[in-house]
Amino acid sequence: MGAIHGNEPAGIAVVRALRRAAPPAGVQLWLVHDLNPDGTARGTRQNARGVDLNRNFPHRWRAQGRPFSTYHSGPRPLSEPESRLAARLIRRLAPSATIWYHQALALVDLGSGADARLVRRYARASGLPARRLGFLPGVATRWQNRGRAAPPGAGPSSWSFPAARSAAPACVGTRGPWRPWRPSP
Repeated sequence: MGAIHGNEPAGIAVVRALRRAAPPAGVQLWLVHDLNPDGTARGTRQNARGVDLNRNFPHRWRAQGRPFSTYHSGPRPLSEPESRLAARLIRRLAPSATIWYHQALALVDLGSGADARLVRRYARASGLPARRLGFLPGVATRWQNRGRAAPPGAGPSSWSFPAARSAAPACVGTRGPWRPWRPSP
């Protein structure tokens, strides 16, 4: 997932690089360059309705903030069309691993519920430290892993832009059960 926050577009460049890279044999890459095009166009974290899409997923969701406040979670889980689209795609594909790119923190999140060995391997390959973030309600990675949207062992992780140049090679070079996703035409 290239961008979920409109003011964090660096992952879009990673997705572009991945589109040009040849994945390892037997690996399918499904890539979404921007889940939040309205936020990207406006340069805001939130979508056009003022919702932080990464607080709009069902796992341990709770109401937070008002529209356009930093972490406004929306009126209910999956209230936003962008979140529903991502949820449908993830349920349909059941990827063995998904990477959600962020750029606010220079780390790979060990607290997403993903397989810690896979997270650490990606962290080493990308040159970022693997650290545990505190509890964040309604985030996509925890929903995908702990909410059981995908099979146990699926591995989404969040990481930031400072090491973006090493992100695409890390994805294709971390030979494992990688299947990040791209919408079909």
